[in-house]
Amino acid sequence: MAIEVRIPTILRTYTGGEKAVAGEGATLADVLTDLDSRHAGLRERIVDDKGLRRFVNVYVNDEDVRFMGGLETALKDGDTVTVLPAVAGGAGEGRAGGASVRVTAGGAGVRDSAGG
Repeated sequence: MAIEVRIPTILRTYTGGEKAVAGEGATLADVLTDLDSRHAGLRERIVDDKGLRRFVNVYVNDEDVRFMGGLETALKDGDTVTVLPAVAGGAGEGRAGGASVRVTAGGAGVRDSAGG
């Protein structure tokens, strides 16, 4: 059974730069174990001893596996697994070039050095 697993840029060092790799298995856990047999170290970046890592999101056919059964989510031939690092944000201020930048959880804004 062939499952396409899409790999984020940050983890492509484990897949030789490949954006997507094929995995086999009846569950997400099986596929991750299969992938780790060919791409050593990849599984531990996605899973820890408690299950899926907190700052990694995994989707099967665009559905979050945390709401589908986690690592025991059943897979079938042709499914697509997407691994995405979670994006976290916060508020802060900094300087970009000569402009003042304020970053908020909702996005970033740029104003000139006079505060405009």
